[in-house]
Amino acid sequence: MSYPFEYGDETLWEAGYHGGQLYHALAQGAAGFLGVPSGLTPTPQGSCSVDGEVFQVFVQRLYELYTSSSNEVLRELGHGLLVTSLVLLDRTGGRIAVRPEDTAALDEARAALARTMAS
Repeated sequence: MSYPFEYGDETLWEAGYHGGQLYHALAQGAAGFLGVPSGLTPTPQGSCSVDGEVFQVFVQRLYELYTSSSNEVLRELGHGLLVTSLVLLDRTGGRIAVRPEDTAALDEARAALARTMAS
């Protein structure tokens, strides 16, 4: 059983059911904490629709929280969610503004995770 993340007619990630639901729940929780919508909407068909523009704003805010904190626990909690979100955002064609000093590490983490996220 899967939990696909869809952008229009395109499947961005054919997530496993539990992994997809957990990612969605974490994103919703982070969106509430950040005070912005996530851009992720469950569908009656058992998938998740991605609104690219709204999702891009969410990912940008998530990145800003990640980079503005010196709290290692907060950074580690946000890292997995951020990198997974960057993979999905990349697959929508969206981009966020990233500080030059963060680019290489995030690109490497995103590329490594993307190889494990079937689309």
